[in-house]
Amino acid sequence: MTSAPVRDPELPGLLLRTERDVFLPLLRATPESAYALRTACPGWTVRHVLAHCAAALTRVVEDRLEKGVFSPESNERDIEERDGLPLPALLDELERGMTEAGPVIAAAGGKLDGVALGEWVHAGDVREAWGLDGAYAGRGLAYALGLLEGVAYRKEMPQIVADVDLDVDLEGWGGPRPLGVPLSEGRPAGRYRGDGPTLIRLYANRPLVGTRYELHGVREGDLHLFDRPPKLED
Repeated sequence: MTSAPVRDPELPGLLLRTERDVFLPLLRATPESAYALRTACPGWTVRHVLAHCAAALTRVVEDRLEKGVFSPESNERDIEERDGLPLPALLDELERGMTEAGPVIAAAGGKLDGVALGEWVHAGDVREAWGLDGAYAGRGLAYALGLLEGVAYRKEMPQIVADVDLDVDLEGWGGPRPLGVPLSEGRPAGRYRGDGPTLIRLYANRPLVGTRYELHGVREGDLHLFDRPPKLED
């Protein structure tokens, strides 16, 4: 196995705060009726997605990460607990989490980095449900790609070399980068060529309709990052 990528412990908090500053004003300015729209997450409306996000970050901030947390059953319970919560209160909880979770994730040594990345992806799910441009792009994309490098390695995803067309600066990215861990002996790494938002869609198992990319040596299904539970026991 190749050496792990160098982790920037400040990156998760930077991603969350950057997204908070653009996402929360959008949420607060959107009519409540739009929160009933369905998202790419099976069975979940926009409100369900935000309830899950708020709950996950609250668990991180309050150190409530017992065994089984973030399982489908745990996620559904968290959503149900917030079913009767007024929307402004739900958004307040989400904002608090996006503000306070960064230092906790930074101190966790990498095992919670996927939470920050997942929150950013879910913000993209909301934008996509509302028909907004740049669902998985925007100011946080560079930070999200930086987190993806470490999370893909930690979850032992099959290695690809990602040649990403960036229209944003990402310090240290610089040209094709390996993501994940090497494949079996003698098998070359897969290769990806395309833009950053599409790479995020691939790893997050989000719809790829209308995208354009090249993927060789691995299948799309091999890269579904969030199908693998977090390693909280490490």
